[in-house]
Amino acid sequence: MAGMCYGVVGGETETSAPVEPSSKSAKRRKLEIHQFKLVAADVAIQPPEASRKRPKLEAMSLSVPPPPSCDDAIHNCEVSGNELAKNGESETQSLNRCETLSSSVRVEREVASECPKFGMTSVRGRRRDMEDAVAIHPLGSRNHQIASDLHFFGVYDGHGCSHVAMKCKDRMHEIVLDEFEKSEASWKETMMQSFSRMDKEVIEWSNGSTILSSNCRCELQTPHCDAVGSTAVVAVVTPEKIIVSNCGDSRAVLCRNGVAIPLSSDHKPDRPDELSRIEDAGGRVIYWDGPRVLGVLAMSRAIGDSYLKPYVISEPEVTVTDRTAEDECLILASDGLWDVVSNETACGVARMCLQAQKPPSPPPSPGSDVNVSASGESSDKACSDASILLTKLALARHSTDNVSVVVVDLRRGL
Repeated sequence: MAGMCYGVVGGETETSAPVEPSSKSAKRRKLEIHQFKLVAADVAIQPPEASRKRPKLEAMSLSVPPPPSCDDAIHNCEVSGNELAKNGESETQSLNRCETLSSSVRVEREVASECPKFGMTSVRGRRRDMEDAVAIHPLGSRNHQIASDLHFFGVYDGHGCSHVAMKCKDRMHEIVLDEFEKSEASWKETMMQSFSRMDKEVIEWSNGSTILSSNCRCELQTPHCDAVGSTAVVAVVTPEKIIVSNCGDSRAVLCRNGVAIPLSSDHKPDRPDELSRIEDAGGRVIYWDGPRVLGVLAMSRAIGDSYLKPYVISEPEVTVTDRTAEDECLILASDGLWDVVSNETACGVARMCLQAQKPPSPPPSPGSDVNVSASGESSDKACSDASILLTKLALARHSTDNVSVVVVDLRRGL
């Protein structure tokens, strides 16, 4: 189940004037706070000023409630109304800036029956524009014996505009599958060739030789836009391996038996090997609000950004990791999370939500009207809780970027 963003909803914060504990209004308010702490992605939440009535819960049974530990953590990570007021931001504005990608629900519905259990949240955060994109696909192959067990997860963090990230979302998994099917190359060679092809498609767009479908603001400003790019962290999960390809400063982290294992390394301009590569190519790293290539880009590798080549390259670093029985989850996220949350903290939050998952309830007795959630739905909800909580934690720690998080459940036998 795709994750939802949580803004600050009137009535959830506890900054209003004190009320007598014994009053009926205080008791009613406590009940309402408890009811709206966690709502699944298919549930609509009305802005507080639109109606005073409590929103109805639709299309989702909440018969398996969130575990207290995870629920309390979500509640504790909320940004207070006073804090938003200090920034000159109203509750309605906070909801508007914290919008969930509308496509995320459709993506998860399409692949939930085939894909490993996962949860995904992608929000604009405090940025003016949403430039992140997330892709989740089963790699359905023409030869099902080859790719029936391959599952694709990708997080793309655009800069300059959103169209490169959106193009990666639409095309990268198709290119990876095509490269996988047409050759017997290693996974490293397959992923490197896939990123190269993706970069060429984006450059063709910037040169005007190919028209890509995108509704972005830079198209309205100039027909040729070469100052746009995107990071890409991609994971292909098979029954035996986890293949991660990274280009930029998004990141993949594996949680194995409580230990956070980074499966990618951020491409920052001041990383010693990246700094040497840039200078050997004739470029410079200038410190302007942090290290930047030519004083412009805060990462040393990305898809697109043709105006910064050859200093900024699209070649990914690829890791192939064998899966074990101790693997718990895989976290893919943009730097909006990693700028303010460590690998260890992210791993601990995800484990807490997955381990707090309750086992499925026994079948209801004849004539009972109890609606029991299936185990798969409950597990998906645990992953969704983890992605929501990590997103809320990043916002509570004042992340100023878009935040996109994917949590994949790797536990076996569930």
